[in-house]
Amino acid sequence: MTTSAQRPPLPPFTRETAIQKARAAEDAWNSCDPQRVSLAYTADSRWRNRADFINGRAEIVAFLTKKWTREQEYRLIKEVWAHEGNRIAVRFAYEWHDDSGNWFRSYGNENWEFDEHGLMRIRHASINDLPIAVSDRKFHWDRSAPRPAGHPGLSDLGL
Repeated sequence: MTTSAQRPPLPPFTRETAIQKARAAEDAWNSCDPQRVSLAYTADSRWRNRADFINGRAEIVAFLTKKWTREQEYRLIKEVWAHEGNRIAVRFAYEWHDDSGNWFRSYGNENWEFDEHGLMRIRHASINDLPIAVSDRKFHWDRSAPRPAGHPGLSDLGL
């Protein structure tokens, strides 16, 4: 089941619209607002996130609520790797710390499939965590706003 709400840009994606879609996802995830993020997915969206299998918006909200309770000071950058038709592949990295103040950079890849309304119906994410020192952090921007346009992306940062 999907909704008739449009979530542009819509497939089929060009390089430019795939980049727009990835940046919109990055901005939403950086808000750490599970409800906001869930609205980009179909009502029956299916995820694999690491070893978790998630189905539908209610499970997405529950999963993200738990995630951002554990992953504090979360900052994410996404970069388009490839696109074709209604699919986009991205690579990403995000930095966060746990409740003991230990910092991590998590690296991963996502494969996305969208419906005709631009809502994501399938998301597969593979993610690895690397402990980092505070001095190794690379993602520095105000948490109350999206990543600034002039902030380097993953390739620019050598990630």
